[in-house]
Amino acid sequence: MKTIVEQGNIHWEAAHALVQAAVGRAVELNVKVNVAVVDSGGHLAAFLRMPGSAFHSVDVAISKAYTAMSFGMPTSKWGDVIETLSTPCKTGLPSVDRLMTCGGGVPIEVGGRRIGAVGVSGATEKQDEEIAEYALQSLGLE
Repeated sequence: MKTIVEQGNIHWEAAHALVQAAVGRAVELNVKVNVAVVDSGGHLAAFLRMPGSAFHSVDVAISKAYTAMSFGMPTSKWGDVIETLSTPCKTGLPSVDRLMTCGGGVPIEVGGRRIGAVGVSGATEKQDEEIAEYALQSLGLE
């Protein structure tokens, strides 16, 4: 017998509200960033590139969101995780497509279910993470 498990997903309106909140915080911090929101399948649900942000950080923001959704933890936690790994794993991780191990990606959870993630890139790693966390808090999300 097969079991059916319902998978929650962030709604497009919430994804866009998260992007708006993140950009608002970036403006307050006087930084230019790219903000990505992915759904529970890792698909891009919303994105905004602030004029003047680095072109390369477009892909970095998307990868931060993708990584946070995939592993269910903030990307800033990867530094601690990497320290526990063997040398071959530490060497191999950078070659994994779309794996981003610096801060700025945070999963979105509602009622203990992961429904998406936010990724921010373009400022300092600490600011990227602050902006992503602020966006979640502004919508009352975990």
